[in-house]
Order: sequence, then structure tokens, then C-alpha cells
Amino acid sequence: MKKPSLTAWILIGLVAGIAFGAAFPQAGQNCALLGTIFLRLIKVIVAPLIFGTLVAGIAGSGSLKTMGRVGGKAILYFEIVTTIALFVGLFAVNLVKPGVGVQLGHEQAAGIAQASPTFASVIEHIFPTSIFDAMARGDVLQIVVFSFIFGIACVAAGEKARPVVTFSESLAEVMFKFTNYVMLFAPFGVFGAIAATVGQKGVGVLLNLGKLIATLYIAEAIVVLAVFGGSAIVAQIPIKRFIDYAREPFLIAFSTASSEAALPLALENMEKFGAPKHIVGFVLPLGYSFNLVGTTLYLSLAAVFLAQTGDHPMSFGTQLVMMLTLMLTSKGVAGVPRAALVILAGTVASFNLPAEGVALLLGVDTLMDMARTSVNVLGNCLASAVVARWEGVRFKTA
Repeated sequence: MKKPSLTAWILIGLVAGIAFGAAFPQAGQNCALLGTIFLRLIKVIVAPLIFGTLVAGIAGSGSLKTMGRVGGKAILYFEIVTTIALFVGLFAVNLVKPGVGVQLGHEQAAGIAQASPTFASVIEHIFPTSIFDAMARGDVLQIVVFSFIFGIACVAAGEKARPVVTFSESLAEVMFKFTNYVMLFAPFGVFGAIAATVGQKGVGVLLNLGKLIATLYIAEAIVVLAVFGGSAIVAQIPIKRFIDYAREPFLIAFSTASSEAALPLALENMEKFGAPKHIVGFVLPLGYSFNLVGTTLYLSLAAVFLAQTGDHPMSFGTQLVMMLTLMLTSKGVAGVPRAALVILAGTVASFNLPAEGVALLLGVDTLMDMARTSVNVLGNCLASAVVARWEGVRFKTA
């Protein structure tokens, strides 16, 4: 008899967590410890894994020209896909109009920053003052920038850097093994995270603002099927085999609402899928800041939703200006808790949107975060495969 796969156990943990949290709310909230332990174990992997894979990948490519070409192709792909996702979100929210008729209270969005990041602050944030500080905070973008420059320096140093490159390769392999051990705890972590959410919010969280939530999930599904599916077909990526390797990172991201939780497994699985190490190690972490497809779609939905709750409809031209603003500012908040809400809250005043609407969205943000985070991770897995094909890599079909 075939043993259940990790995917099966994660799904079992997900369903069991929902049922347990609904039946025993207080006990379900106490299960949050399991989710916290799992996320902590994952977060401790992220920094050394990115450093090891990226430095080894860049040094392994042996060419700065190659990495520049890969980076250019990745950024081009990111911007095309996120722009399409933005318009899908705009189309969906204007078609369904989930905000029409919604009555807002006068709560304040407690704990959410109200300042929108400036262009200068976004650029400044990219460069770390200390790699140890960036690793301690889990700032993926700063770790990527340092590792990228460090890898370039290794290439320039040539044979003298060989011990450092060998160490990076060994570090990456050790962290992959570390990840395998941590993933054995994943079903319990998923169970605890979901049980705590349902126990605290109640099953009613699945029904509140149902029209908005349903619109988001349908729009995200359209992006996955049409945009991601179309990209895979055009790039001649074997879809069934890709799904086999991407589904576990997708489920981890969905059940924990954490991109970080899925990153180690995504790096390992896409390398097993056949994408070269230097492409996976560069494109995937880079996508965590520049390829937020699910978040971009959510922002377009949520912002226009808030506009629809007011008395004055927002013109399509104003919607486009707001979407461009949201898309640009979203690039600088990787690793920020409730990043999408931070961006949204900072945009409220600029476009005269009802501020109390952010507090309303906060009530169901966890449920929507699950959708946007999992689509972000799936999109980044696909991006590494598409860029690899763009570089001439051929994947096995079975």
C-alpha cells in the first residue's frame, strides 16, 4: 500500500485544523503554538539557503553576462505578468462591484502603518547596511542584493574564491536537507495555524464579506489558469510535471499565508524540476519582491472595493493611476507583516478612500492573504521555469 505523500498530509492537516478550530474554538487558538514553531523553523532556513544557492549559482554560471541576461529577462517577465494581473483584478471588481451596498463602521485600522513609502525610501531599502541585520530580520530583498554582489565578486576573484564557492555549495545542500527534516513537521504546523485562525475568527470569517472574497478567489483562479497556464504553454513547460513539483510549496503558502514558509521547498523542488541552480537561486528570491502577482491583483480589488463603498464612483482613469501607484510601492515591502494592508492604508488618504474600510478588510485579511500568497509563490515557481526555458533549458515531460 502506497504511503500518503507530504501533499496529502498537508491537506489532511488543513482540513483537520478547520474542523478542530470550528468544534473547539478555545483549544484551536491554543494550537497557534504549532504554527508558530513551524514558521520559526522555516524562517531560520531562509537566509542561509538564499545566500548559499545564489552565491553558488552565480559562481557556477561563471559569467556576469549570463546573470545580467537572466536578471533582465526575469524583470521583464515579472512586469508583464503583474500588469496583466492588475487588469484582471480591475475587470473583476468593476464587473462584480462587491463594495456597492457595504456599510462601513468607523473603526480605525489599528496596528497598520498609514504612511506610503516614497520612491527614494524604496530604493534605499534595497541596499543593506549589514548583511547580519538583514538576515536577522529576514529581509529577502536585501539578502538577495548582498548575495548577488558577493557572487559577482567570487566570479571576479576566480580560483582564489573557490573555497568560498565550495562552502556556499555545501551550505545550500545542508540547508536543503535541513528543509526536508522541517517539512516533516509541516502537517502539524498547518493544522495549528488553521485551527488558531478558525478558532479565533470563527467559521463566520468564511462568510463575512463573502462577495469580495469570492471575487478575489475567482480572479486569482483566472490568473492561474489563463495567465500562468498561457505562459507555461507558450514557454513549452510540461504542465503536469510542473504541478507535481509546485503543488507542495503552493499548499504550504496557502495554509500558512507565508511566502517565507514556502521558499525553501520551492527552491529545492524547482531545481529538481530541472531549472538550473543559478536561475532558480536568483529568480525565485528576486520574485519575492518584484513578482507579487497575487498581491497586485488583491490590491486592485481591495482599493476599488473601498472606492465602491463611498458615495462617489472612481473613474477608470483614476483607478489606473491608483493601480500604478500601488504596483510601484508594493516593490519595497517584502517581508513586512500584512504588507498589502500597509500599502493599502498608505493609499487611502491620497485617493480620498474611506479609511475605516481598511479595518473592515483586516477582519478577513487572513483568508484573502492565503489566496494572494499562494498565487505569489506559484507565480515565482513558474517564473524560474519560464526564464530557464528562455535560456534554452529543456525540461523532461515525465
